[in-house]
Amino acid sequence: MSRSRFTPVRRLAASAPPRPARVVVAVLLSALLAGALSACGAEGTGDKGYVDGHGVITELPPAQRHQVGAISGDLLDGGHFDLADHRGKVVVINVWGSWCAPCRAEAHVLAAAAAKLRPEGVLFVGINTRDASKDNGRAFDRAFGIDYPSIFDPSGRNLLAFHGAITPSAIPSTIVIDGQGRIAASVLGELTSSTTLVDLVHDTIRGTVRS
Repeated sequence: MSRSRFTPVRRLAASAPPRPARVVVAVLLSALLAGALSACGAEGTGDKGYVDGHGVITELPPAQRHQVGAISGDLLDGGHFDLADHRGKVVVINVWGSWCAPCRAEAHVLAAAAAKLRPEGVLFVGINTRDASKDNGRAFDRAFGIDYPSIFDPSGRNLLAFHGAITPSAIPSTIVIDGQGRIAASVLGELTSSTTLVDLVHDTIRGTVRS
């Protein structure tokens, strides 16, 4: 994975610190997946790579945050989503696929965090990528109790919005966008604790990072 132009203030495992070898493998795999997306457009068929294991967290202070690109598309359950319509809100974006085992493992974590943060005005939205049909994504949401919307994006077009910041082509990935439309935090790989995500969102709201 090519190095981000952003300097991570904190990079650690979402639960236990990963072994150095696991971090190297995750970084290399992310780089390969990013290259594959550029080369083939992340089509909805063929090999579907993902980062297995605990997520790696990055938080950025306000001075180091940069704008996310355009994110929009048709939703799995109808309607249309455009991130630009939600400026001023903190938005949590989860990149996932129904075929992805770590996505299934973390689904209850996302659902719990969304339920806790919704009263605070935090918006959750998924990007359902590399699935052959909307039916697969809708079945996933029903099975795991996901009640927030997801953009159906089989080609991975929306992942280009994160270019140069993180590598969400490593699936799953979770990204926290601040009220000014900037990337404030990310979790590359499986999110294992709803508390971790809630804390990242609260840090984003306060404009701080944890030491």
